[in-house]
Amino acid sequence: MKRLRHLSFLLVLTGIILAACSNDDEVSKGAGASEEEYEPATIRLAYNLPSGHHISEGIEEFAKKIEEESNGQIDMQVFANGQLLSDTDMNQSLLTGGVEMGMNSSTIWSSTVPAMGVFDVPYVFETYEEVGEALNGEFGDILRSEMEDVGVKVLMFGDYGFGQFANNKRPLESPEDFRGLKIRSVGTLPSELIQAYDASPVFMGGGEVYMGLQRQTVDGATSGTTAMVQRSYDEVTDYLTINNYTYFEFILGVNQDFWDELPENTQTLIEDTASETEEWIREQTKLEDEKTLQVLKDRGMEVYEVPAEELDIWKEAAMPVRKIFEEEAGEAVIELLDMVDDE
Repeated sequence: MKRLRHLSFLLVLTGIILAACSNDDEVSKGAGASEEEYEPATIRLAYNLPSGHHISEGIEEFAKKIEEESNGQIDMQVFANGQLLSDTDMNQSLLTGGVEMGMNSSTIWSSTVPAMGVFDVPYVFETYEEVGEALNGEFGDILRSEMEDVGVKVLMFGDYGFGQFANNKRPLESPEDFRGLKIRSVGTLPSELIQAYDASPVFMGGGEVYMGLQRQTVDGATSGTTAMVQRSYDEVTDYLTINNYTYFEFILGVNQDFWDELPENTQTLIEDTASETEEWIREQTKLEDEKTLQVLKDRGMEVYEVPAEELDIWKEAAMPVRKIFEEEAGEAVIELLDMVDDE
C-alpha cells in the first residue's frame, strides 16, 4: 500500500514538473513577441538623417518593434544616413519599387506632389500643436490622398522642427540683413524666400554644408537647430536667427503596390507601430528644438530671436513666396492653406 501511495505521488510530481517545463517553454517562446502569426517578408527602409536625430531614433525603434512583434518573420533592413540612397534618389526608388519604404522630406516630395510644398510656405504654422492638429485632421488626409495618387502610402509624418538661419557674416535681425548673402537652400520655396529677402540661394546636400560654410562657398544655411548641432554648424558659423519661418516635415512612405500585397495583419502591425512612432517623434520635436538651441548658445553662437511684434515685417517680405506657391500648385493647396488660416 505504501508502495502504491509512493508511486502515485511520484506520478503526480512528474506531471507537475513536466507541465511547469512546458509552460516555461511557452513563456520563453512568447516573451516580448506577439502570438500572431505573420507571413515572412523583407522590407528595406532607407533614410538620410544622421544617427542621433530624434526622427532617426524613432525610425530605428519602429523597425525594431515590427521585427519583435512579428517574431522575426518581418525582416526590417534599415539603411540609415544615406547608406543606400541619397535624399534626391529616394523618391524615385520608392515609386518604382527599388526600395519598399523610405523616409524623406516634404520639400523633396513637393517636386512630385506639389501639395507637399505647403510646409515650405513661409510662416504657415506658428506652433507645434498646430501642426499635429492639422496632420491628424482633414489637412493630413488630403496630403495622404495626394501621395497615394502617385503610388505611395504615407505611414507617418515625422516632425523635424522649425527652420532657422545660420550664417558667418553678420546678425540677421531683419529681412534687409540678408542682402548679398549666399544661403544654402533645401528646396524651391525656401529658395524663393531667400531671394525675397534679397539673398542668393545655393542648392547643396546636407552632408556638404559644413565644408561649404568652411570654404565660404556659402555664407549661411537654413536648417533646424537639431541638424545644426549634429552637423557642427557652430564651428563654421557665428550667427543664428530664430524666426520659425518654416516647419520641416518628413514622410515615411511605402510603395503602394508592395503594400497592397501584404497580409492584413502585417499592414495592421505596421500602421499601429507607425502611429505610435509618429506620436513619439512629435513629442520629442519641441524638446529637441529647445535643447539644441541652448546647445548652440552654449557653444558661442550669437542668437537673435525675432520678437513677436516684429514678425509681421518678416511675413510681409515673404508674401511673394506664398503667391508663387498658390499659382503653381493649384486649387488643392489653396484649400490646404485656407484650412490652416482658419485655425
